[in-house]
Amino acid sequence: MSLDALRAALPEYAADIEQNLGLVFTGSSLSEQQLWGTAVAVAVAARNAVVLRELAEDLAPEVVTAAKAAASVMAMNNVYFRAKHMIGSELPARLRMRVVARPGVDKIDFELWCLAVSAVTGCEVCVVAHNDALRAAGVSAEAVNDALRIAAVVHSAAVTLDAEQALARG
Repeated sequence: MSLDALRAALPEYAADIEQNLGLVFTGSSLSEQQLWGTAVAVAVAARNAVVLRELAEDLAPEVVTAAKAAASVMAMNNVYFRAKHMIGSELPARLRMRVVARPGVDKIDFELWCLAVSAVTGCEVCVVAHNDALRAAGVSAEAVNDALRIAAVVHSAAVTLDAEQALARG
């Protein structure tokens, strides 16, 4: 992974983010696949090409594909279920979500990635549902917390680099 390149790209004012990138990727309770898949799913959701390229580098293609699928399906679900919750609708979704049943990676890994993306996009309904599914499957509170920490820091790096790129264009 090119975490060092991503950390080096951050400006001085984002020193906390640079340090946190180092912290969240070391000593995590998540497996390597869970950790890097979470980062890639969040990078997709954050829509930052630099962050996505740096974090997806050297990952197995099936992990990158599944992480992209998690971000893609959650882009739809987070909008729909957040809005449905706001208006109090109880109508059925009638949306296809087959990838959730067969993500191409371990189901728990995919759930972690969906949780992280949902945290970034702010869908309370999805965050709660994915947390509940993970906890029911025996995933520790520490692992859930680690996925949320990764989501927060990767998203922050993406926002910071977007701001720098926008200001550099003058």
